[in-house]
Amino acid sequence: MNLNDLKLESQRTYWAKALVELGRERQDIVVVSADLSTSVKTSVFAEEFPERHFNVGIAEQNMMSIAAGLAACGKTVFASTFAAFGTGRVYDQIRQSIAYPKLPVNIIATHAGITVGGDGATHQIVEDVALMRALPNMTVIVPADAPETYKVIKAVADHKGPVYVRMGRADVPTITTDKGKFKIGKASVLRDGEDVSLIGTGIMVSRCLMAANILEKHKISARVIDLSTIKPLDTKTIIKAARETGGVVTAEEHSVVVGMGSEVAMCLTETAHVPMKRVGIPDVFGQSGDSDELMEEYGLTAEDIVEAAHDVISRKGR
Repeated sequence: MNLNDLKLESQRTYWAKALVELGRERQDIVVVSADLSTSVKTSVFAEEFPERHFNVGIAEQNMMSIAAGLAACGKTVFASTFAAFGTGRVYDQIRQSIAYPKLPVNIIATHAGITVGGDGATHQIVEDVALMRALPNMTVIVPADAPETYKVIKAVADHKGPVYVRMGRADVPTITTDKGKFKIGKASVLRDGEDVSLIGTGIMVSRCLMAANILEKHKISARVIDLSTIKPLDTKTIIKAARETGGVVTAEEHSVVVGMGSEVAMCLTETAHVPMKRVGIPDVFGQSGDSDELMEEYGLTAEDIVEAAHDVISRKGR
C-alpha cells in the first residue's frame, strides 16, 4: 500500500455530513461553536438549522458552559472548535461542568496535532488526548479516516455521557468504508499477522498499513489494529494481539509521553510482558512547517514504524 494510491478525504466534511443528518433525524441535537464555525464545518449545520446552532464568538470557556447548560436541559450537544482551544483553554469548564455531572456533550475537536502545519506550536496541540483521557466519565475517540469519522459521530449521538472526538485539519487516506456501525470501545483488526502487532490511531493507522506492506517484503507478518477508541481501551484485543504476535508497536500523532502508546504500555505491563516500541511525537512542542515535512521531522512515517517493528522483533524471546 502506497500513500499515493489511497484516496484523500476530509474528516471535517464527513463530520458535517453526519451532523446534518442527525439534525434532520432528531430535534434534540444542538450545536455550539466558538467563532470558527466555517473552519470546523458546523456552518453547514447552521445553514439548515440556524435556530439550533449557537456561535458564541471567541469565548471557548463560555461555549463549554453553554454546552453543559443545554445538555442539563435535555439536549444532545455537539461543541466544536480547534483542539488547542477545546481542551487546554477550557479544561476547568469541561472537568467541572461536563465530565463531573456526566452530561451528554460531544466535544468535536479539529486541527489537532502537528498536521495543522503552518499554524505552529501554539495551535499544534499534542497533549489533548492525555488531558481528556485523564478525566473520569470521558470517552476519547480518534477516528482513522473520513468514513470512520462519519460513523463515530452517529455513534456518539446515542452515547450517555461526555465524549471527546479528535481529528486533524489535513485530508487523510481513506482506509475504511462507510459500511456497518461504529462500536465505542472496540478496536478493529484491519490486517492479521503473526510476527508483530502495529497499533495505530488517527492518521497513523494508514501509516501502519503501509508499514505492514513494507515488512511483508522482508518476510515479516504484521497485524494492524485501528485503535480509534482510546478510552475505554479495548484491552481484550490488545492483550490477544500482544500474546499472539509477541511484540507491539504503537503509532500516534500525539506526544508519546502521555498518549495512546503509554496507555497501551500500562495495559501490557499488567497483563502481557512483550517487547514494545512507541512511535509518536517526542517530549517537545511542534513548529511551523508543511504537514508532510513535519511528519517526517518528528518520526511519524511508515518507515519509522518499520524501524520500530524491527527493533521489537529483535528483542523477542530475550
